[in-house]
Amino acid sequence: MITGGTETARLLPWSGEGGKPCYLVGDGTGHLSRVADAIESVQLGMSAALLDHAADMLDDHKVTAAQLRFLAARMAEALRDVHRIAESRGARLPLPTPDGPDGPDGIEDEDDVARWISADP
Repeated sequence: MITGGTETARLLPWSGEGGKPCYLVGDGTGHLSRVADAIESVQLGMSAALLDHAADMLDDHKVTAAQLRFLAARMAEALRDVHRIAESRGARLPLPTPDGPDGPDGIEDEDDVARWISADP
């Protein structure tokens, strides 16, 4: 992530010429940011619908190999979109304070780690 004051560089949910990533530098409140948010929302919705469709297809024993290949291709596209969204949103998260009150990552010592690992979900 590139930062400059309150502005950050946001990875946009589409690619540029030659598949190169596109970035938007700003404070996240402009028109293009809202367009990117809307496109991400559509992409996530389409991915969820595709998962439902995949579940239905996998339950149907009459599905052909060609249909499954087509499904796999669409799922790869959807996964690529969701990965880009996760990368973009993750890059915009605030960085944790390395020397917070409980030490790095909020864990005071190794005993805290052991208690956290052994805790029941």
